[in-house]
Amino acid sequence: MMDKALMGLSKIKQIMGMLAGLAVLQALFIIGQAYTLATVITHLWEGKTMKGQGIWLLSFFIIFLARHGVTWLRNHILDRYAAGQAQVLRKQLLEKVFRVGPSIVQDQGTGNMTTMALEGINQVENYIHLILVKMMNLMIIPWIILAFIFYLDTQSGWILIVIYPLIILFMVILGYAARAKADRQYASFQILANHFIDSLRGLDTLKMFGISKRYGKSIYQTSEAFRKSTMSTLKIAILSSFALDFFTTLSVAIVAVLLGLRLLNGVVFLLPALTVLILAPEYFLPIRDFSADYHATLDGKNAMTAIREVLETPETVSEPIAVPTWNENSTISVDNLSLDYEGQSALTQVAFSAKGFQKIGVIGMSGSGKSTLMDIISGFLTPSSGNVMLNQHQLSNFTQQEWQKQLLYIPQHPYIFQLSLRENLTFYTPEATEEEISKAIEVVGLSPLVAELPEGLETQLGGGARTLSGGQAQRIALARAFLDHSRKVLVFDEPTAHLDIETELEIKEGMLPLMENRLVFFATHRLHWMHQMDYIIVLKEGEIIETGTFDELVTQKGHFYDLTKQMRRDSDV
Repeated sequence: MMDKALMGLSKIKQIMGMLAGLAVLQALFIIGQAYTLATVITHLWEGKTMKGQGIWLLSFFIIFLARHGVTWLRNHILDRYAAGQAQVLRKQLLEKVFRVGPSIVQDQGTGNMTTMALEGINQVENYIHLILVKMMNLMIIPWIILAFIFYLDTQSGWILIVIYPLIILFMVILGYAARAKADRQYASFQILANHFIDSLRGLDTLKMFGISKRYGKSIYQTSEAFRKSTMSTLKIAILSSFALDFFTTLSVAIVAVLLGLRLLNGVVFLLPALTVLILAPEYFLPIRDFSADYHATLDGKNAMTAIREVLETPETVSEPIAVPTWNENSTISVDNLSLDYEGQSALTQVAFSAKGFQKIGVIGMSGSGKSTLMDIISGFLTPSSGNVMLNQHQLSNFTQQEWQKQLLYIPQHPYIFQLSLRENLTFYTPEATEEEISKAIEVVGLSPLVAELPEGLETQLGGGARTLSGGQAQRIALARAFLDHSRKVLVFDEPTAHLDIETELEIKEGMLPLMENRLVFFATHRLHWMHQMDYIIVLKEGEIIETGTFDELVTQKGHFYDLTKQMRRDSDV
């Protein structure tokens, strides 16, 4: 039940030692509370006055407060510890995604990664809190109570110790069934999250083709599958809770009946019998608490397992190399670069070179390998083979921190943070001046948006606040890049693929100044961009089949020329 990965958490041994000590204290306070209460009742039964029980009642209330004080202290420490570890885990997850890049998101699914980073981390935080305290209480408190019960009444001790393993055995059987149900529920939740996010992203396209209702039914069917798996899990949870309550209640009843019979026969005295009777439910309380939160801990364990799988995903760790800063005299040469993905060839023997500040267009139909090449250049993917020469420095791949620090990467769907417009614009350049921000806004065409926002640059964006169109989000991404003057390599991965041609042409005016005095890799299937490129790479089925300037490629009347004829009807040449 307890994930072995928990033992790898920071300061876990100190926390477990603290929990063990508090569990011992709590067990002693439970015993003291039961004994003082039984003493008061016994004295009153024997005819003594209530006034004479003052010391015992005071002791009872002091012990009662001490017991709950220990509980508060334990929960307070665990709250802080679990929140801290969840924060560390979220940071590790995000750093992993940033290091590996889009490929890991594509493998796991956008919806799954999003829910994993948000709800999944919250479930792990709850899991860390619950499992540590439940396990420690289960391992310590019942046995200290049982030892005291044996001291008071051996027969009752044997009854309780015989029944306990039977309850454990029954819970193990139900636990296996619950785990299988919880695993299916989590898998169903991952499918639902991915399906919903993908459908939401393509909602405009689905409406355009008139098939949005069909996908609505598909989401409904997926959500129904998740609902059914959730209800199936809840049935097991309710059954296990009922079974545990039944067995523990029956066990306490057996102890009570036998104690009553022996009291009548004068075999046992009232004080020890009453103390045992008060302690019997406390003996079963840790396992009842564990069972009550068992399914919550299962959800947390599944989430933690999924997160650990992502964190343990193999990644290429390149030896750090001093990569020189790109300037007008820098050169780069790529030779025989290939990439195999899931047994299939994604890129084959790609070769090209670049020098200084120039604009390189990468064009091809969908599936030709443009995004794959951009991911390799950005260091998000590691090629299966190939050589990279940067200013006479031999690199095994582009997964170099010093190279990636020089990059500005603008994808199809730039992310808008749940911050103000100003903070979104200056996310990577917080030191930017008002003059620089104003110039960036003007260059990328954001002035109309700023003018219509109620609070201007201080207007909150994202997370249910002000929504933006695809064109506006893309302009914000361009403004971020425009404000960053230190990075001289710019990678565009189809940044206008999901914009209409009118919006794209408007944004183009703001993008062209951004490309000045930089090395630019621009992947697209829109041909009108190729007029502004100094050099063009034409991809088809993962291979470079043509290279040259726009005029040279048109003159050759090869594949590029065929593309211009196929796409001319889009009026974007």
